[in-house]
Amino acid sequence: MTATAPITQDVLTLPRKLPEGGKVNIVGLTRDQLRAALIEKGTPEKQAKMRLGQVWQWVYHWGLRDFAGMTNLAKDYRAFLDEHFTIELPEVVTRQISADGTRKYLVRIAGGHEVETVYIPEKDRGTLCISSQVGCTLTCSFCHTGTQKLVRNLTAGEIVGQVMLARDDLGEWPVPGAPKDETRLVSNVVLMGMGEPLYNFENVRDAMQVVMDNEGLTLSRRRITLSTSGVVPEIARAAEEIGCLLAVSFHATTDEVRDKLVPINKRWNIETLLNELREYPRLSNSERITFEYVMLKGVNDSDADARRLVKLISGIPAKINLIPFNEWPGAPYERSDWERIEAFADIVYKAGYASPIRTPRGEDIMAACGQLKSATERARKSSREIAAEAGL
Repeated sequence: MTATAPITQDVLTLPRKLPEGGKVNIVGLTRDQLRAALIEKGTPEKQAKMRLGQVWQWVYHWGLRDFAGMTNLAKDYRAFLDEHFTIELPEVVTRQISADGTRKYLVRIAGGHEVETVYIPEKDRGTLCISSQVGCTLTCSFCHTGTQKLVRNLTAGEIVGQVMLARDDLGEWPVPGAPKDETRLVSNVVLMGMGEPLYNFENVRDAMQVVMDNEGLTLSRRRITLSTSGVVPEIARAAEEIGCLLAVSFHATTDEVRDKLVPINKRWNIETLLNELREYPRLSNSERITFEYVMLKGVNDSDADARRLVKLISGIPAKINLIPFNEWPGAPYERSDWERIEAFADIVYKAGYASPIRTPRGEDIMAACGQLKSATERARKSSREIAAEAGL
């Protein structure tokens, strides 16, 4: 198996403590980290476990943002919490709602940077697509997000905060005293937004520990999918330390084509990636791996590609998500014809693999897969260019 030494990048990650006046933001701290912070600020060690459980429930089960409302805590302890801690989420700058009900949030984080989060409602579930980095380092040629330069990693709090702000917008927090409602509007989380999650491993891991905790947001690991372009040395680590479902941005059946579509393939090619993926279901106790395959006209959509694909993944418990290319202004590719996509899917299905064709969602608000790129950032860039040209 490939060694799992951490991947390092020269990427800024702001510290967990970004509060005014030295206050510690609770959002994104794991249980162990929050307990340690409570003790550090003066909570007696013998009380720390109980206080941790109380604060945790108020923040992550009830969605409370004000320590004064934590009514099962003594007033002096509430004042202590307010003195040393804060409960802060990223700021929602804009919210767009598609004709199909998809919601896209432009979210401002510390430093004034912006990322995008997308909520996709379906008949039997609601999927939240969250970002893990500002911009992206991978420059996949079919992906609009990849045209943005990587600025920095998101903190665990900024990742968890995306889940919480979506629940805010959807009105999903339970109401004390109201009848219990098991309906989950945010029932699934996918790390498929801006950035490569495995290049921000520690923050993603800690955030998912918070999201999966069964006394708070309570999303099971089987309701969380981490999508990677193929950061091979971190895949086994993700299985062992996160254990969620895994999706791989595959998109090609030869190294020649994948080198162009997913440049990380030049570092870890198809054979190396697949060798590592064969171990993931066993290490993570996951049922299967999802292979994401964007359908690009005349590039990767032939019958020969379909046959190569099923041969390559032979022996890996898997399903193939076929994604009609979501075109964006200036894109260098076109979407495969529908008949071609269906023919490709049929070959994969007859080989024994589920091959659903993903219905494009949120295209009218640029929220579809591969389209996440802030319109405000594009506008600002245009303004700077105009000013430069004018000599301002």
